[in-house]
Amino acid sequence: MRRSHTMGLSTHVLDTMHGTPAAGMAVTLYRLDATGHATPLRQLTLNADGRADGPLLAGAEVVAGRYRLVFAVADYFRARGVALPDPPFLEDVPLDFGIADVNAHYHVPLLASPWAYSTYRGS
Repeated sequence: MRRSHTMGLSTHVLDTMHGTPAAGMAVTLYRLDATGHATPLRQLTLNADGRADGPLLAGAEVVAGRYRLVFAVADYFRARGVALPDPPFLEDVPLDFGIADVNAHYHVPLLASPWAYSTYRGS
């Protein structure tokens, strides 16, 4: 089966408190098995644009199944000098999602503040 050059997985995080990309936020990608056990695949720090420097998964790495992205939201806001309660309202934000079509591109953006987040399947 021929795969499209646009297939893969990417993410982008915007800091809605400051109105900027979430540069420096730590992100971990996991693959979930049928029992829900999470196996870490990749850890990264977002660049100045709030993106990974490359795809999170590409080529033969893209396998149909369940995945989890975990965004270190509280650590990011603490590093920005935001005074958070102890414990913070949001510490880590886990997003579970599925990849069904290995020939498609999956973009999982996050809009985050210390008190709220939202996501959607982007393009």
